[in-house]
Amino acid sequence: MNSPAADRARYDRATAHLDAPLAVVDLDAFDANADDLVRRAGGKPVRVASKSVRCRALLERVLARPGFAGIMSYTLAESLWLARSGFDDVLLAYPSADRGGFGELANDAKLAAAVTVMVDDPAQLDLIDAARDGGAEVIRVCLELDTALHLLGGRIRVGARRSPLREPGQLAALARTVATRPGFRVVGLMAYEGHVAGVGDALAGRPLRSRAIRLMQGAARRELAARRAEVVRAVRAVVPDLEFVNGGGTGSVQHTAAEDAVTEIAAGSGLYVPRLFDNYTSFSGRPAALFAQPVVRRPGVGVVTVLGGGYPASGAAGPDRLPVPYLPQGLRYDPQEGAGEVQTPLLGGPADDLLIGDRVWFRHAKAGELCERFDTLHFVEGDRVTGTAATYRGEGRTFL
Repeated sequence: MNSPAADRARYDRATAHLDAPLAVVDLDAFDANADDLVRRAGGKPVRVASKSVRCRALLERVLARPGFAGIMSYTLAESLWLARSGFDDVLLAYPSADRGGFGELANDAKLAAAVTVMVDDPAQLDLIDAARDGGAEVIRVCLELDTALHLLGGRIRVGARRSPLREPGQLAALARTVATRPGFRVVGLMAYEGHVAGVGDALAGRPLRSRAIRLMQGAARRELAARRAEVVRAVRAVVPDLEFVNGGGTGSVQHTAAEDAVTEIAAGSGLYVPRLFDNYTSFSGRPAALFAQPVVRRPGVGVVTVLGGGYPASGAAGPDRLPVPYLPQGLRYDPQEGAGEVQTPLLGGPADDLLIGDRVWFRHAKAGELCERFDTLHFVEGDRVTGTAATYRGEGRTFL
């Protein structure tokens, strides 16, 4: 692995013929991260979370590698688009209210065979049936399990508010409802433990909080492993030919893969390794996706201003949602301005070595959301740009 200074030099050389702002993906780092996900999955296939990639060319690249199979999508419109583009195994990770999309799905045999939708409430089945527009194709259904850790009799909840289905009996009951309802077939079960997979447990300068997170995550993994196994047994009693049980995420791949009940792992952020994935004891990856902003002002000693750069990530607002100035190392935001919509002042000693037109390289807080800011990704290998590809945005697809 190169030093940060060496990486900066080769990124600058590789993109010297391009104007910033621009975004790159380091393919050597991307491929190394893909290999690491497969290694940690321990022989179970990795389903790629498309929201963390948002570039068809890179989805194709990673799915061509051994150890990867299928896509986990984030909207029904995206699912249908990907299926029409040739991806034949697309799991929609969230319930949808896209009536037009459900009408298309129910009227197209190819789409219905390729796309699996998420359900955690019989009312969602009613919505799909009302949207069929005469279509009689059988809709593939995945049930979602709530993975949150409940403490003190449920008075404390740790984990995202997703499915209302928590106990084996609840999942089995919905499986029976789907199984006895014409036009639907249960094919899978999903349980995403975001409080384990998406929360770093080695926060710089915060040892006590880091230890508390590790204790929480250990308890959460144990509780969920036992409950997930019970849920899978209950659902398989209703649907013996269940095709898959999906779990995990980039931060929990090896832990989730160790559960016998789980048949496949979901991951996507680990391909790009954005800044929120720096703080894990379970793995370390190579930053693969970066963006560059040009220096356009030098307001004073120890200060430069770059164009734009205010690209916050989703989630609860806070400093950890901001991109981080990455190369050259040692730059920081002006606390009075932060990351700005049209300009971003950066402070620190390295600012004095930057000239007008030089570029500062940033890492986004999350993975695929970077692609909502750029229509093209430039692929870097060594110190050359060896290709480019359109992001979803570049293809005119803005699904959310």
